[in-house]
Amino acid sequence: MSNEMITISTPDGIADAYVTRPDNASGPVPGVLFAIDAIGLRPQTKQMADRIASWGYVVLAPNVFYRSGVATDLEPAADLTDPTSRADFFKEVMPRVRALTDDLAAPDLSAYLDTLRGLDGVSGGDVGITGYCMGGRLALLAAATRPDVVGAIGMFHTGGLVTDDDSSPHRRLPDVRADVLAIHADQDQSLPPEAVAAFEHALTSCGVTHSATVYPGAHHGYTMADTAIYHYEATEKHFAELQKLFERTLH
Repeated sequence: MSNEMITISTPDGIADAYVTRPDNASGPVPGVLFAIDAIGLRPQTKQMADRIASWGYVVLAPNVFYRSGVATDLEPAADLTDPTSRADFFKEVMPRVRALTDDLAAPDLSAYLDTLRGLDGVSGGDVGITGYCMGGRLALLAAATRPDVVGAIGMFHTGGLVTDDDSSPHRRLPDVRADVLAIHADQDQSLPPEAVAAFEHALTSCGVTHSATVYPGAHHGYTMADTAIYHYEATEKHFAELQKLFERTLH
């Protein structure tokens, strides 16, 4: 793989971002936007982006928390494989997660997508997005606000998809053209069974092409190998299904 850090101009400033490319591409390939989790852009998420790029994609992983600092300054210092340290870290970072409201995130996402499509080696067709934790909501927001370019999204252990607010993520589905892959966790307190069912109903009602399943025994954040709740089998399932989604929709 070849990779580099770049900067992206957004309406609110400069975002740092990780770009990774496959070594064996014989021509332009589709682009994939990697929407990070609440922990941030760090070695774990970069490794995940590298794996996706190895399938034959140029992957862009922006530091969505650039308003709070560059990615290296925001990386956790604690060992997140320790449950107590992980819980303490989340108490620290949740204010910046809540501060990234849809009205701030939407123009950022548009800038990320335009940058991705303009990168060397990226073909001119639809792009895909893969999102984790809060990144799943960002993926859905991007698909709803930029249906002109987003052809597929993956959403993994994404909480808060169904709320009573008018701005609830599930209410954006009528604007989504992309195919949706969602793999929830059955131990995710941020997406209880009734919310899973409501999200599935909304996908079906809006005519969105989708696959939405619940992985048994997995917790919120199950794909992140640098944390205490990593679930190997669920993670490998997510990679396999995501690869199939992108092969079907982006080529």
